[in-house]
Amino acid sequence: MTIYNPPAPEAVALQPAGTSGPRSLRLHPETIALHGGSFRFDPATGAIAVPIYQTTSFQLPGTEGADKLFALEAAGHLYTRVSNPTQDAFEQRLAELEGGAAALALGSGQAASAFAVLNLARAGDNIVSSVGLYGGTWALFASTLKNFGIEVRFVDATDPEAFARATDDRTRAYYAESLPNPKLEVFPIAEVAAIGRRFGVPLIVDNTAAPLIIRPLEHGAAVVVYSTTKYIGGHGTAIGGAIVDGGNFPWADLPARLPTLHEPDPSYQNKSWIEKAALIDFHPYILRIRAVLLRDIGAPISPQNAFLFIQGLETLPLRLRQHNENAVKVADFLHRHPKVSKVIFPKFQTGIAAERAGKYLRNGSFGALVGFELKHGREAGRRFIDSLQLLYHVANIGDARSLAIHPSTTTHSQLSAEDQLAAGVTPGYVRLSIGIEHSDDIIADVAQALEVA
Repeated sequence: MTIYNPPAPEAVALQPAGTSGPRSLRLHPETIALHGGSFRFDPATGAIAVPIYQTTSFQLPGTEGADKLFALEAAGHLYTRVSNPTQDAFEQRLAELEGGAAALALGSGQAASAFAVLNLARAGDNIVSSVGLYGGTWALFASTLKNFGIEVRFVDATDPEAFARATDDRTRAYYAESLPNPKLEVFPIAEVAAIGRRFGVPLIVDNTAAPLIIRPLEHGAAVVVYSTTKYIGGHGTAIGGAIVDGGNFPWADLPARLPTLHEPDPSYQNKSWIEKAALIDFHPYILRIRAVLLRDIGAPISPQNAFLFIQGLETLPLRLRQHNENAVKVADFLHRHPKVSKVIFPKFQTGIAAERAGKYLRNGSFGALVGFELKHGREAGRRFIDSLQLLYHVANIGDARSLAIHPSTTTHSQLSAEDQLAAGVTPGYVRLSIGIEHSDDIIADVAQALEVA
C-alpha cells in the first residue's frame, strides 16, 4: 500500500509543472478537486489523467523488499484487494479535499459504514447512533451488527446530551449523518464531537448528502464516511464508498477506550496498530482498516470505479452549485402547492433545526435533497411517483439526473412503522434528489405529477 500524508487544509499548495517539490500556491476546494494528491502526471507516458491500473497483482521488489511490504515496514502495492495506484490517487485527492489526514476507498458506502464501526467495536461493545439514518444503515446497525454482538444505542440528536447519557465504558464510537436522509435536519456535529472528546469517544459522520457544503472535520468529527456512489460519483455509473480519518483525534492516548488499536495483533509481529502506525509515520485508524478488515473481509473498490470517482471529484464543486440552486427553486414551488402539507428542506426549518442549518451549511446552500408530505398520504405518494415523466424512480441520490422515491414503501420499508417515524418517514413522504437539469423542466414534471396525486 502507498502511505500518503496530505498537507493540512490551510497549507494546501501547488507545485510547479514537471516537478515534485513542495507546493507553493494555496488552493481552494475547486482546485483541489482537480489537482489534489501527489499525482501530477504519469512518469512513463506524461499522461495527466490518472491511469486505470487494471491489474490484480504487482511485481514484488525482491525477497527482502517483499518482506518489508508484507510486514508494513515499507510503502507499496501488493494486491488490488488491499490497494491499487488508481485507488491511491483517488484516496489522496479525497483526503485533501475533505481536510483529512488519510482516506480509504471501498467497494460501497455500506462497506464504509460497516468498516468504520467494525474497526473499533467488537462483540460486547456498543456504539451510540443518531436515529436520523438512511434505511440501509439502520438495518445494518439494528440487525446485522446485533448479530455480531455489537449493540447500537439509538438516540434523538435534538438533544446532544442524549449521547452522553447512552455512553458507558464499552462505548467505542458515536455515529451520525451530517444531513440525515430523510429528516434533513443538520446534525449537531460540534456539540456531539465535544461530548465524545470528554469521554474519549470518536464521532463518525456520514457526509454523503453534503460534500463540501458541510465540513465535519472542521467541527470536531474524527472520521467521515461517504457513499461515493452518490454526489462524488455524480452520474449513477459506479458503486463505491470511502472513509476519511481527520487526523485530529488522539487515537494513541486512549488504550482503554480503543482496545482494537492498542492491543497486540498476532498477524503483525504482535505489535499494536498504534505501534505499527508510528513506525511508518501513518494513521492507525485507517491503517488497521486496510491491513485487517480489507485484507480479511474484502469489499475492495475496483480500479475502474476509482477512476470514475476521480472524474466525479473534478466536477463536484460545479455540479453541487447547480444541484443546490435547483433544489431551492423546487422547494419554493412545493412550499406554495395546495396538495403539499409540508416541505422538508433546511430553508423552511425553524427553531434549533434552523440554527444548526445556519451554523453548519456553507455558502448559502441547503443541500439537493427535498422531501415533502402529501395531504392524502400513502396512496397519493404512490400516484405521484407513478405519474412522473422526467424524474427517475430510483433508489439513489446525488445523480446528475433528478430522482424521486417513496421511502416508506422502498428504502425504509424494512423498518417498523415506529422506526420509520423515528427516522422521519411518514406514509405520505416523498423524497426528491434534485439534479442539474433546467429547473423549469424539473418543476414542470413535479407539477403535472402533483395534479394526479
